[in-house]
Amino acid sequence: MTIRNLVVVLGDQLDEDSPAFDGFALDRDLIWMCEAPAESTHVWTHKARIAVFLSAMRHFRGTLEARGWLVEYHATGTHPHATLAEALTATIALLRPEKLIWIEAGEWRLARELEQVAASASQPFEVRVDRYFLCPLADFESWMKGRKQPRLEHFYRWMRQRTGVLMTADGEPEGGQWNYDHDNREHFSANGPGLVPTTQRFEPDAITREVLTQVEARYADHPGSLASFDWPLTREQARVALADFVEHRLAGFGPYQDALWDREPLLWHSRLSAAMNLKLISPREVIDAAIAAFRAKRAPLASVEGFVRQIIGWREYVRGLYWHRMPQYLDDNALGAHEPLPKFYWTGKTEMRCLRITIEDTLAHGYAHHIQRLMVTGLFALLLGVEPRQVHEWYLAVYVDAVEWVELPNTIGMSQHADGGLMGSKPYIASGKYIDKMSNYCNGCRYDPALSMGPNACPFTTLYWDFLARHRERFASHPRLVMQVRNLDRMHPTAIAAIRSEAQELRERLRD
Repeated sequence: MTIRNLVVVLGDQLDEDSPAFDGFALDRDLIWMCEAPAESTHVWTHKARIAVFLSAMRHFRGTLEARGWLVEYHATGTHPHATLAEALTATIALLRPEKLIWIEAGEWRLARELEQVAASASQPFEVRVDRYFLCPLADFESWMKGRKQPRLEHFYRWMRQRTGVLMTADGEPEGGQWNYDHDNREHFSANGPGLVPTTQRFEPDAITREVLTQVEARYADHPGSLASFDWPLTREQARVALADFVEHRLAGFGPYQDALWDREPLLWHSRLSAAMNLKLISPREVIDAAIAAFRAKRAPLASVEGFVRQIIGWREYVRGLYWHRMPQYLDDNALGAHEPLPKFYWTGKTEMRCLRITIEDTLAHGYAHHIQRLMVTGLFALLLGVEPRQVHEWYLAVYVDAVEWVELPNTIGMSQHADGGLMGSKPYIASGKYIDKMSNYCNGCRYDPALSMGPNACPFTTLYWDFLARHRERFASHPRLVMQVRNLDRMHPTAIAAIRSEAQELRERLRD
């Protein structure tokens, strides 16, 4: 059989309606997929993240073969190649296809590798625009032109207008407001969240059980556990997960999306991000389901708008910024942070209860919701001054939904402010009092979030004031930080010196 098109499908491109399949001919075309060991080891990847990718890929192969399509699938342990590039090069040499086809990759590194493979083999290729996303990259670049300080809110409103999502017939935002964020910042009382809705579980089938066994054997030294593995791994399961979220948790998602509670890593969050980032379910499906719940009066507008903003605004925005900024984004370090990532990020072994709980949840499930990521693990790394690329590599490694186009801008830009304000206008900094307000994490912790000095001082609070002192000149006139800098200036210089000394001692202890 002479191969006309060799269609390359990467592990995060499991879209049944992918433009890569446009014009696919059963008798002339071949789909190529590969489980490359290097994709599981270029960062020290959580076992659950490896298993999610491999199992979802194998299920997707079954979907394609059920259509009668030919799939050349290189499974773990069945081929000698370490990288995708090596495996694809060998396939090209063997089959000599007329053309390679793939859709836009989700990682700059892989995009370059694929192009280099084709160039080295003098192989014609075609990169197709990924219509899974609601904003093509070319459109994002057009929107960016002339903007010195792009902002998510501006992009979000533009996306609402161009798509008609949550817009009235006369072109106004539903409910008269663009953004209901002020309604979505509630925290729990001392009694906690009450009865949290259970989440739909997806018990591993035979394919997934085989993957879990292989991952435990081949990646035994990698972090994380597979004991609670129950992720949606097919399009059908992703649709069930969406329906479960809309029915049971969407209404509560809005007000409590920023809340934290001991041993409740999910609360009212959707847990759809992994399925979406693998392209098992489309953003339009997710948005339509949420809006349908609002129209049927099963979820309030504030909750639905807050959720839709994550999909049509934040998600599309970070993708655009990633490709706009790469490859420089990887090395951005605007705040000059050079501390090593503390070892406890890989174990959870720390006396800081908020970090211990969040990291233990992460290692157990490969998941933490966005405030755990931004305002616990991310905040501590920012205040400590950890080198941003090390923080990025940790997030990419430990979360099952981590694909670089979405993870890197949120880590380098939003979490660590290392891009100098491209992703977010200000660094997300707070003392331990914020965590105390939004959670019960401080209950029983040996540290007091109200103290900045002394043996019982909360490291977050100590490092918060140290951060402001170190970067005072940079943020003294920043409109969103000026009040915090003024609070610093009210301190006596000897108190500031003492805080900075304690912060430095903390850094030195964490380097060991």
